[in-house]
Order: sequence, then C-alpha cells, then structure tokens
Amino acid sequence: MPILATKGWTLMSISTPQTESRVVLSDVSWATFQALLTDTDHRGSRFTYDRGNLEIMSPSLEHERLSSLIGRMIEAYTEELGIPIRSARSTTLKSELKQRGLEPDESYYIANEAQIRGLDEIDLSINPPPDLAIEVDITSSSLDQLGIYAALGVPEVWICDGTHLKIYRLQTDGEYAIQDRSPTFPSLPPVTILDFLARRNSTDETSWIRSFRQWVKNIR
Repeated sequence: MPILATKGWTLMSISTPQTESRVVLSDVSWATFQALLTDTDHRGSRFTYDRGNLEIMSPSLEHERLSSLIGRMIEAYTEELGIPIRSARSTTLKSELKQRGLEPDESYYIANEAQIRGLDEIDLSINPPPDLAIEVDITSSSLDQLGIYAALGVPEVWICDGTHLKIYRLQTDGEYAIQDRSPTFPSLPPVTILDFLARRNSTDETSWIRSFRQWVKNIR
C-alpha cells in the first residue's frame, strides 16, 4: 500500500497470514480518515477507525465468502418469514463526535427498517445505526471493534470465524453481553447457521441456499 508509506503516519503492526492482511496506523486524524473514505478506492478493503488509530484490512476469499453466505441466509430467512429488512452491507458507520468508525462485513436494518426506508445515505447523528452487524473474524482485528460498535449504538453484533458464532446484544450499561441466540431472529439458532456453513463446500451455492430455504419453510 504505497500511499500509506508517504504520509508520515506511525505504522503499529502488520499481519499477513496467507491472503488476508491487516495494517494498523496511529496518529491518523479524523479529517484524514474522512479523506481516505472519500478519495481512496478501497474496494474490497475494510477501514476501522478508533480515536486516531486506523486499521485497513484486506479480506481473504474465504472471509468474503463467509460474510456473503451468512448474508444470504439472513435474506432467505427474512424473505420466507416476511420480515421487512433493509441491507446496508459494508456501509461505513461513523461518528465524528465519538471519533470512531468502521465498515461491517454485512449489516441490516430490521426493527428500524421503516425509519430509513427510501434513504440513500445514513447519518448516524440523525439516523439510527443498523440493528444487526456481522463481522467475519478469520484474523482478529487489532482494534476494539465491539467497543466501536457499542459507541455507535449498534444493538446486535455477530462475530463468526466459520466454525464458531458469537452473538452479542448491547445492554443498557453500554456493554455487550453474549446471547444464546439472536434476539432479532430467535427462531434461527447459531447451531443451524454453523451447520449450514459447514456444508458450504459440499455442493454448489444455489443448491446450498435452496436447502436452507427449505429448512426455514419447515419452521413456519
């Protein structure tokens, strides 16, 4: 990433396991973070900003695939059960007041879908954050992503590495607590999500999602 080497920022750490990498820079101003979001073509990368520290993550193919498959399950589940949603995908969630920002792997409005229906831009100073954010955690972030999500007020966060799924719900004290299952989708247990993810390499994705849809139809 040669653009980073010329800016005079402090490089804190680099992680390059296989094809997924994370670079963390310190002493990055909010204005610079905003400029990078606006001016830099960071397609495929994820930016996380926490009070002067900026992490740039380049996801692996498996990372992208897992986030896509989880997203497809959520969308199939809500379609079959008639639950209104609005997808926000990897839209940057940020607050200048809190000096924090990040880009989820997937995110959705569910309870607050009607409030942002028709909007092309989300401003967290006036609009609610997504009701659900999903993070694929093949290589863990060097920054406190849950702390950032809590500061931004995201009610529910899923963290998945492909074999484990942790569901967090924001509490009244501003901290997350692990839940046995999703408060948003209580009839979709984590074990079912993980079971279908475990089958991802045994068939094509069209057959895979059709099988999941059949499972949803059977619980109606």
